[in-house]
Amino acid sequence: MKRKKINVAVTGLNAIDSPGPGVPVIRALKESKLFVVRIIGLSYEAMEPGIYMHDIVDKTYQIPLPSAGKASLLERLSYIHSIEKIDVIIPNFDAELYNFITISDQLKKEMKINVFVPTLAQFEDRHKANLSDYGKKHKIKVPFGKVIFSTMEIPKLTKEFSYPLVVKGKFYDAYIAYNMEQAHTYFNKISAKWGLPIIIQEFVTGQEVNVTALGDGKGNTVGAVPMRKQYITDKGKAWSGISIDDKNLLTMTQKLIRSTKWRGGMELEIIKTNNEDYYLLEINPRFPAWVYLAVGCGQNHPEALVQLALGKEVKPFKKYDVGKMFIRYSYDMIVSLKEFETISTLGEL
Repeated sequence: MKRKKINVAVTGLNAIDSPGPGVPVIRALKESKLFVVRIIGLSYEAMEPGIYMHDIVDKTYQIPLPSAGKASLLERLSYIHSIEKIDVIIPNFDAELYNFITISDQLKKEMKINVFVPTLAQFEDRHKANLSDYGKKHKIKVPFGKVIFSTMEIPKLTKEFSYPLVVKGKFYDAYIAYNMEQAHTYFNKISAKWGLPIIIQEFVTGQEVNVTALGDGKGNTVGAVPMRKQYITDKGKAWSGISIDDKNLLTMTQKLIRSTKWRGGMELEIIKTNNEDYYLLEINPRFPAWVYLAVGCGQNHPEALVQLALGKEVKPFKKYDVGKMFIRYSYDMIVSLKEFETISTLGEL
């Protein structure tokens, strides 16, 4: 079968110790059996390693930070599209999704750029701050949680929580606080980086398991691969993991996608207790950084997302390989100062 040539723009090129999903998404697309993909990297900072991975990223452009707003993003994408003729954009950061969601219709109508992301309602409903209500609505167990806006509220937490408890940011970062002093420290650390509110969550003990999945927006699960973390960094990121056979996890994922009619990629972070209870910790509204494991297990989720973005019917994956591991590694790239200066000054490389 002849593969179709397409141009796909991808964000999340920060393949560092807390990696973005961009590089594994690109690797998955480069292995597509349906498309010959030209990759347009979209970066926020000149130090994102994916910019300089010329074997997988064909051209990179800097785009405005999410805080600059959707008008600035739309203007920059219009310029990039005039050169690259983008077919599909895959955004990979939580913090940027609001802008991409709100301009997706405009991108489609004015530039014929396809973006397959959650609806605004889906994106807002699954926020960490709304997780308790979300769990009740979709009949899924979640740890008890509360939103706070000031350190003055921390002493009062003992009325509803016992230590340890989890302190979370609205977009990223989560720390286990074993006392009030640590809760203060983590509140200040996270709020300085990601703003308010801060989420306080009941600490649930057990085994952490995750699922990368793709919904077609009609209630169908196109693909789902669960994994168990084997090695976790001090930032809580999986540095290695293994695909597992857990029908309860798959049932939980399919039930949630059916109930929400989820549109796009997602990651479920779940605690499996010793009593075989499953608690949903959070929903990330995009592919995880370990999504390439799904490709290794026989399900190319990024390729399927591109098909959906282009309006194609996609048959759900029926199986995946169990017992496949991913092991993340780092290596030193040698980059010329001229390349760094080019992306820093001209905004493209």
